Amino acid sequence: MGAMDKSFEDRLSGELEPTPGGSVYMKPEEMDWKPSQFEGVEIKVLYENKEIGEMTCLLRWQPGTTLPFHKHPEIEQSYVIEGSFSDHDGICRAGEFVWRKPGSLHETHSAEGCTILAIYRKPNIFRNSAGFDAAAKQRIATDHAPRTHQVR
Repeated sequence: MGAMDKSFEDRLSGELEPTPGGSVYMKPEEMDWKPSQFEGVEIKVLYENKEIGEMTCLLRWQPGTTLPFHKHPEIEQSYVIEGSFSDHDGICRAGEFVWRKPGSLHETHSAEGCTILAIYRKPNIFRNSAGFDAAAKQRIATDHAPRTHQVR
C-alpha cells in the first residue's frame, strides 16, 4: 500500500484529529481602514505572507480614483463588493469578478468608487513601489482621469 493509500485510509477511518489553531478567523467589520500610499485607496489586510508576497485584502476606492499604471507579476484576482472599477479591457461591477494575467500591464479607475476583495500572489509593480503600503509616508496622487482608454 502506497503513502497515498495510507492517507486515504486514515481519513476514512476517522483517526485524524483537527489541528488546533489551524484556522484563522477574521472580522473585517471590526478592522479599521488604513490609508495606502495611493490617495483615495484604503486597505484592510486579511492575510499576508510578506516572505513570498501573498496578500488578501479589502480595498476601498474613493470616487474618481485612478490607480497608476502597474504590472501584475502573478495572477491577481478581484471581486467587487460594491461600486465598480475599470480598465482598457472592461468594467467590473458589484457582484462581478475579474482576474489579471501574470505579466499584464494596466491602470485602473473607479468613477463611482468601489470596495473590492483582492487576492495577490505577488505585489503589483508600480514605477516607484510594489504592492499596497499602509505605512507609506508619501502619498501618490490618484485624482486624475485615466491615461489609457477605458471601456464603459
